[in-house]
Amino acid sequence: DLNERINLQINLQKMKIKTLIVDDEESARDVLVNLLNRFCPDVEVLATCESVEECLEAIKINEPNLIFLDIEMPNYAGFELFKLVDNVNFETVFTTAYEQYAIKAFEVSAVDYLLKPIDIDRLKSAVEKVKNQIDVRLQKDRMKVFTDTFTQRKLNNIVIIDKGCQIICPIETIIAFEAQESYCTIYTSTNRYVQSKNLKHFESLLDENKEFVRVHKSWIVNLKKLESYNKAELRIQLTGGISAKVSKYKKQEFEVLMAF
Repeated sequence: DLNERINLQINLQKMKIKTLIVDDEESARDVLVNLLNRFCPDVEVLATCESVEECLEAIKINEPNLIFLDIEMPNYAGFELFKLVDNVNFETVFTTAYEQYAIKAFEVSAVDYLLKPIDIDRLKSAVEKVKNQIDVRLQKDRMKVFTDTFTQRKLNNIVIIDKGCQIICPIETIIAFEAQESYCTIYTSTNRYVQSKNLKHFESLLDENKEFVRVHKSWIVNLKKLESYNKAELRIQLTGGISAKVSKYKKQEFEVLMAF
């Protein structure tokens, strides 16, 4: 369901990276758990496994985003996990004491490779790469926004940037746009986002949507979010405590539109 995936993306920054650790040495598992707990708050270790067989069961139960995978283990080498999993929908960081495995690790599309003993900065870097990869895998959701808009001829969502990540924002949640020089603030029912695009950009995007009206050189408002209008002060009160101006040039057009 698209709405579920939109919510997933909006909450991406709040999410923990669900993680498994696979290593046949208990001490190695414990060290990595401790390092992740201390230095990588975005990571949540759901289970540790001492073999590929155990990992297969843990994958079914936990549906991880990330697996730290030792390479040399009894019965099955870490690489062989990918032959046994039907749908690889997690990222992998290989851990090993043997540097010659680095090339092989990247051949199976591991996000990163950590040489034991694990360096803290390298570990942090690997986790950051995983976060970026998880965001990239949500590209298909953003593409669906564009596809839906194209086929339905109606803009239901826009993609905005927040703290370096792309977020799918439903149009119906937007209260207003306010221009600030070459930037623009988008006010929504739950948040506000500063974008490095001018007001004209969003006016063009919303050209076919009659609910959004340019009422001032600095404001586009959602008429559905209108609470009151002060004719004397040429000021609109919107939901969420947002107050917008109406220019004298837009006054008549706005009042006719709203039948004031």
